[in-house]
Amino acid sequence: MSITQQHLLDTYRARTLGEPAPPAPGTHDRQVVREWRDARRFRAVLAGRPARRGLRDALSRWRRRPTRPAPEAGP
Repeated sequence: MSITQQHLLDTYRARTLGEPAPPAPGTHDRQVVREWRDARRFRAVLAGRPARRGLRDALSRWRRRPTRPAPEAGP
């Protein structure tokens, strides 16, 4: 059963029982990811590690990396 089918079944069941409909799949995904990230940063601080922003910091470090000069062509 797919997530859409499960949602439709839950909506039908809620309607027949007179209960409010459940939220659509994916409604709270951003909030869940944000809370997970904040908890991870908090645990890092408690452990004495720097609380970095992960991907953004890694990309900015990679972008600021000094470039190597091109190898010189032989004679």
